Amino acid sequence: MCGRFAVTTDPAALAEKIQAINEARASESAGPNYNVAPTTTITTVVRRHDEPDDEPTRRVRSMRWGLVPPWAKAGPDGAPESKGPQLINARADKVTTSPAFRSSAKSKRCLVPMDGYYEWRANADSGKKTRKTPFYMYREDGEPLFMAGLWSVWKPEKDATPLLSCTIITTDAVGELAEIHDRMPLVVAEKDWDHWLDPDAPPDLELLAGPPDVRGIRMREISTLVNNVRNNGPELIEPVEPQPEQAKLL
Repeated sequence: MCGRFAVTTDPAALAEKIQAINEARASESAGPNYNVAPTTTITTVVRRHDEPDDEPTRRVRSMRWGLVPPWAKAGPDGAPESKGPQLINARADKVTTSPAFRSSAKSKRCLVPMDGYYEWRANADSGKKTRKTPFYMYREDGEPLFMAGLWSVWKPEKDATPLLSCTIITTDAVGELAEIHDRMPLVVAEKDWDHWLDPDAPPDLELLAGPPDVRGIRMREISTLVNNVRNNGPELIEPVEPQPEQAKLL
């Protein structure tokens, strides 16, 4: 799964870097976030039309992390009802069939850029009260990772301001990453960005079904500071010395 990640690139800088139109809300660009948690407003990349027959262009947009299906009901406060699990992740093998995701999979696909993501490994002798060991996964060359995602538009009523929300697609982890957790975000290579984002094309089933390309992705054990979402700073991604029995995994 992917339940926490780090991102430090400003949306405007990201838009310039990937040649996209910046539509992210400046008021919600709060600077680097080393502990992005569900329901946070995050930066995403989409491709959309200005006119029905023009060429779709890349756009950087702000969205709530945790997809709200268009058919979700509004609560008494006008916000989406919070009953049921948060849809922060979508399994790659179910996005085209799941009622929560299949509509988005047809034409509302996105990328979620991040510096890296966190995962926790269960210790072999762990009981219910034993802490899991956190790890940070990132690109060795320092470039952002772009993860496959889906997005949706939700309104509590017809004329209300729309809420844009998204989910991150996960797949079976491979290589050394599978020794930390059996799931991981689905990485999209730059050559596949536009095809994945194309609102006029069906989802790339080969990308969804194939093993992710993890070349250049590294991992390191980090401090348990990341366990608390109130902690937020570069110290969260700093390496710590692994325990002797863990060193062989790295």
